[in-house]
Amino acid sequence: MLGSVKSCDGERLLFFETSGDPKGHPVFLLHGTPGSRIGPRPRTSVLYRLGIRLISYDRPGYGESQRLKGRAVRHAAADVAVIADQLNLGPFSVLGRSGGGPHALACAALLPDRVASAAALVSIAPPDADGLDWYDGMAQSNIDAYKATSEALSDAAAAGLDRLKANLASNVDAIRDNPASLLSWLTPEMPAVDRGVVGHGGIRNLLLANYQTSVMRSSFGWLDDVLSFRRDWGFEPGRIVEVPTLLWHGEHDTFSPVGHFRWLADRIPSATPVLKPEAAHFAALPAVPEVLAWLRDRSRERFGATV
Repeated sequence: MLGSVKSCDGERLLFFETSGDPKGHPVFLLHGTPGSRIGPRPRTSVLYRLGIRLISYDRPGYGESQRLKGRAVRHAAADVAVIADQLNLGPFSVLGRSGGGPHALACAALLPDRVASAAALVSIAPPDADGLDWYDGMAQSNIDAYKATSEALSDAAAAGLDRLKANLASNVDAIRDNPASLLSWLTPEMPAVDRGVVGHGGIRNLLLANYQTSVMRSSFGWLDDVLSFRRDWGFEPGRIVEVPTLLWHGEHDTFSPVGHFRWLADRIPSATPVLKPEAAHFAALPAVPEVLAWLRDRSRERFGATV
């Protein structure tokens, strides 16, 4: 089911979809970067078997959702809350993969009375993470992108931001012409295990449709994501005390290096860290059903079998 709702400030429209068991436990699936509400997800039959009602939405600037200029990671909590209100949800869970990971953590930190459980798969850590070599083990393409973003944020003349906008706009044009172009750029830097995952026909088709939808209107979603990752997130991960939070990571991840996982695991009091020794970044996609079951069970433990 496709729906839309006005943001809490009343100035933007957010577009969302629901799938799976309408009477199941509600879980928000927060997409990666770039991404959209139609990002990779389990089949409807799997969601019914798990008893999950899955809710996904386009973050501002992606897909159909209108841009929020100056968006911070923390803003995801308000957007998720307004969609939950529209759907008359009680306690719900959040699951964020890759670029969705920080946004899932924001919901857990800022909505502890509403978020029953949370999961962040292959997430990065905040830019000011003390004691973390932020770029250690990271693919060169991500290093270049994040360093360009940091330069753009520190450039008082705004020339750096203009360059960043132009680079992302060029990437978006290429994806519109050929959705496979993004995977083509990334594949040389992927470990073999990641190349195996994205080479699977079903997963690859889901990723390509996701990328194409993400940039259908503009490059602003992608731009605002990378800017938000490299400035203050608006919350401390250490505030996640009450919400059971699964941290899932592949040890060979080159896009969100394992040091980020270890940093988050050390600082989130309610974290359950799961490190997969043979996995990398895209292995988080086939892991989603297992994670959904974990979220459902932790939610029942907190709020009872009616959740």
